[in-house]
Amino acid sequence: MKQKITYIISDTNKSLAFEIIAKGLKEKNIDLTYILLQKDETDFSLFLKKHNIDCFLIPINGKKSYPLVLFKIYRLLFKIKPTIIHTHLRDANFLGLMAAKLVGVKHRIYTRHHSTSNHQYYSHAVKWDRLINSLSTHIVSISKNVSNVLINKEDILQKKLTLIHHGFELDKFKNPNASTIIDLKNKYHIKTDDSPIIGVISRYIHLKGLQYIIPAFAEVKKEYPNAHLILANAVGNDSLKVQQLLQNSLNPKDYTEITFEKDLHHLYGIFNYFIHAPINKEIEAFGQTYIEALAAKTPSVFTLSGVAHEFIIHEENALVVPYCSSKAISTSLVRLIKNKELCEKIIFNGIKSVQPFSAEEYVAKHIKLYNTLCHQKDKK
Repeated sequence: MKQKITYIISDTNKSLAFEIIAKGLKEKNIDLTYILLQKDETDFSLFLKKHNIDCFLIPINGKKSYPLVLFKIYRLLFKIKPTIIHTHLRDANFLGLMAAKLVGVKHRIYTRHHSTSNHQYYSHAVKWDRLINSLSTHIVSISKNVSNVLINKEDILQKKLTLIHHGFELDKFKNPNASTIIDLKNKYHIKTDDSPIIGVISRYIHLKGLQYIIPAFAEVKKEYPNAHLILANAVGNDSLKVQQLLQNSLNPKDYTEITFEKDLHHLYGIFNYFIHAPINKEIEAFGQTYIEALAAKTPSVFTLSGVAHEFIIHEENALVVPYCSSKAISTSLVRLIKNKELCEKIIFNGIKSVQPFSAEEYVAKHIKLYNTLCHQKDKK
């Protein structure tokens, strides 16, 4: 059966992963349509239009707009008649899967982008996760960690899951343009003689461990007074707490906050070292920064969460530290700064270890899943 796929996505401005899959499926001549739940044009909707991919925008304004949005999705799906719908993120998952079921779409897939955050922080929301699970006929898990959570905490059968890791245009991280990196430094007033520059790309939320990273950097400053901390994606529910911690621990000239920078490939090029320190082994669903930092040849200090369990090895492609330990983070950072030989080893092994996370593999696994589902339908 010819594939006719509709993606329904909410709450997205720009996503490299979504761009990769859209372009990849378009190049394979798959009949592709996007329904985006958003008020205005975004980088992603403009990307779709640039590549001549059919795209419909449906404004959404909280739960009060759910009935109208559900009706509009239903009407579009009734007209499009997709063989498969694939949804991403909360509003799209709930409304898109519900509308698809009402229309009678037999293959209803959603990608699970979170792990145990609802179980740990928002227990009232777990019932919605379970409802979304039941509305879907298949779930894409982005890491073995997410698969384990779905199976062990939410009673999902293994046969309903397909593991597809995120994909990345790895060469763009590995080979950035030097002049563009300088332009970014100038944009954010980063002095070229600041050294070392330590990067963090993380929303300001508790599970990301910023409450341990910032004190660790303060310790590093005692030995390296010119060290500079860059905090990207600097928004989130814990913004006030993080701001207070920054003010109590550092001087304003010691750090730079970046709310959003869409040029991730070159942002990593600013960093000499990188930190990602989620607070426990399950809380991170995937952790794209694990792959991005290693692809960008940035020596890194990590705690193991999400996909990191599957490929990060201490002293081989990163330094691994215990959860919730500022002392361990600062000690490991100083070790990297002092040990160039160790950094070279980590960079070399890091580049090799991220090769399975290629954009090509990402697209191919989605196509394989869609082909399998269509074939199953044909057999019936």
